[in-house]
Amino acid sequence: MDLHSVMCVSDLARALEWYGVFFGRAADEVIGEEHLWQVGENAYLVLDARDVRSARVGGSMVTFGVSLGEFDGALERLSAHGVGHGPVETYSNGVRHVEVLDPDGNSLSLAALP
Repeated sequence: MDLHSVMCVSDLARALEWYGVFFGRAADEVIGEEHLWQVGENAYLVLDARDVRSARVGGSMVTFGVSLGEFDGALERLSAHGVGHGPVETYSNGVRHVEVLDPDGNSLSLAALP
C-alpha cells in the first residue's frame, strides 16, 4: 500500500522554504503543482497550494515515527532556523513526542521510540 498525505497550504513559496527546513532538504519530486517529500518506502508528504484546496488549508495532521537521533536532529535543525514547536512530551511507554505547526497551522508531529 502507498500513502500520500496532502498538506494544503496558502503560500507555496513560503511552505516550500518551511518544509525544506522541517525535512532538512528540498522536495524529492515535483508532479505538476504538487511538491512531494518521500518519507518512507512508499509514503509521501505532498504540498498542495491550489485554489481548489483553499478550504482545507491548515486542517491537516500527520505524525512521523522517527529514531531518537532523527528526533533530536530535527529539533536542533528547527531551532537553528527559528521554527518553534510545542513542548516535548515523554509518555509512560518512553515515546518522545512533539508537535510542530507549519505557517498555516497544519500539524506535523514527531514521535520517537526509546
